[in-house]
Amino acid sequence: MKVLIADDDEISLMWLENLLTTWGYEVVTLNNGLKAFAALSQDHEAQLAIIDWMMPGLDGIEICRRIKNDPRLRYHYLIMLTGKSDTKDIVEALQTGADDFIVKPFQPEELQVRLRAGARIIELQKELVMRASHDELTGILNRRLLMDLALREVERARRSNSVMSLLMLDLDEFKNVNDQFGHLAGDAVLKEVAGRIQLGLRAMDIFGRYGGEEFMVLLPSSNTDIARIVADHLRLLVCEQPVMFEDKAISVSISIGLAALSFDHKMSLHELIGNADEALYQAKKMGRNRVEVLVR
Repeated sequence: MKVLIADDDEISLMWLENLLTTWGYEVVTLNNGLKAFAALSQDHEAQLAIIDWMMPGLDGIEICRRIKNDPRLRYHYLIMLTGKSDTKDIVEALQTGADDFIVKPFQPEELQVRLRAGARIIELQKELVMRASHDELTGILNRRLLMDLALREVERARRSNSVMSLLMLDLDEFKNVNDQFGHLAGDAVLKEVAGRIQLGLRAMDIFGRYGGEEFMVLLPSSNTDIARIVADHLRLLVCEQPVMFEDKAISVSISIGLAALSFDHKMSLHELIGNADEALYQAKKMGRNRVEVLVR
C-alpha cells in the first residue's frame, strides 16, 4: 500500500521513509502542507497518510479538514503526527478529521501497528464501495450505478452534441443451461460471459449487469456503424469458445439489440433503452446469436 508522509523536518522525514520502506510500503514524502494536500487530492492510491501537525503552506489540521470535507476524498486514513500531547489537542485533531494520533517521540512498533490498522480500514472501505456499486457475482457494475452512469452519459452527449450508442445483450437459452447443468453452472457461465464482454470493450465504454442474464453496454462517441462492429465483435467473443464448468463444455451465445441517440438528441435514456430492447427482441425472433439495430 502507498503511504504519503508529510513533514517539514527533513531528518524525521528521512527516518520515517526508511522505516516504512523496510516494512514494505510504497512511500511518497513531502515537506509542505499545500503539496501534501494536492498529492492526496490527485493520487488516489495514496489513501494512507502520516501528516505532521505543524508545516508550511497548510498545517496538518487544515489538511485533515479539507480531506474530510471533500466527498471525493473521504476514503483516506489520516494519522496525525505531533509533539502536542494535551487531551484538547488530541480531541481537536480527531474532531477535525484525523483518524489517528501519534505523539512524538514514539516507538516504531507503535506506528507499525497503527499503519496496519489504517490499511485494514481502507481495504474494508474499498470492499464496501465495491459491494455497493458492483454486481456480486460477475464483478461488473450493478444496475443502480450502471443507470446512473448511463443517464450522465446521455446528458453529456446532449450537451456536447455528440453521438453515442447503447447495446442490450441477453444470453440465449440461459434457462436451459440452469436446467441441464444446474445453477452453479449458470453462475459460471454468467461470470465467464461478463469477462469475455469486458475484454472486447474500450476503457471509455460503460458495462454492467442490467438484470438476470441481461447486460448493457454504453458506447460513447460511437455511431451506429461503429457500434455494430463492436457488437458483432462481442457476440463472437462469447460464442466462439464453450464455457468449461467442471468437466462439461457449455455452448453459449448472446443476442444483441443496438440503438443510438437520435440526431436531435431529444431521446431520453428510457426511450434509448426501449429501442435497444426492441432490437434485442428482433434478434431473438430472427434466430438468436445475432445483432439487430433499431434506427429512429
